Amino acid sequence: RWLPALRRRCGLAVKRLSGMGLAAEGRVLRAVLYVYHNRLLRHRPYLALQQVEQCLKRLWKMNLVGCIETLAGLIPKQVNEPQAHAECLVPSQPMLETVALKVLGGCKLILRLLDCCCKAFLLSVQHLCSEEFILLNTVASGLLSRLWFVIQYRCVLQSLTSLYGILLTSLHLVSETQQMPYIKGFTFPSDISNFLGVNVSSEVKKQKARMLTTKKPTSWMKKLFSTMPEAVSEVGKKRRFATCRTAVKNCSIPCPTDIGEPVL
Repeated sequence: RWLPALRRRCGLAVKRLSGMGLAAEGRVLRAVLYVYHNRLLRHRPYLALQQVEQCLKRLWKMNLVGCIETLAGLIPKQVNEPQAHAECLVPSQPMLETVALKVLGGCKLILRLLDCCCKAFLLSVQHLCSEEFILLNTVASGLLSRLWFVIQYRCVLQSLTSLYGILLTSLHLVSETQQMPYIKGFTFPSDISNFLGVNVSSEVKKQKARMLTTKKPTSWMKKLFSTMPEAVSEVGKKRRFATCRTAVKNCSIPCPTDIGEPVL
């Protein structure tokens, strides 16, 4: 009875971890860090962005998606009702222990990633209010809020915690049938919230409240993107248009080089 449920939870966790949004935000973050590497080595928001990128890198290097996909491949695709009490192939205890341990580590890493995103976002907004490195901090604040939203919107952490619950049940059932302990000296926690040290839902709500109640940098935005006065005469518009046309006509290109050909 628990085999179809385990397969469904594995598929859901893989789908939410391997989404395009998380990978795209990771690529954008690496590009931003590469562009600003030599100019902002000691800038606090830049250092906070490096911590976010380090968490993402560790999350991909632990190959959590591949491990869960391997476990899902070992589960029979169809289990008929008459065969519910018959013999069938199930994943071994070492395999279940390995995946459960990686899921625990992945939950810890995602919690750390969310915390780093929140801290880096607050630092970026703080430096925006101080009118420091406006371009970088504007890009960073938007990127971090999208990354945080992608993780929460796709419920990545919630899918992993629910997967761990069914994994623990499966592990107990398999170990009762055949004892093959693989990971020794570690007791798998029965409640993942106690292992993580925080309640997942309350922690997410707390981070969301911190990010939404941050002082918004509206003063410099109004100066930067000041609106034009409404009472602009048509004569002024035509005069500026004529000036622009004259400037374009007077512009001359020194040599007619075809930009489509390679220049040695």
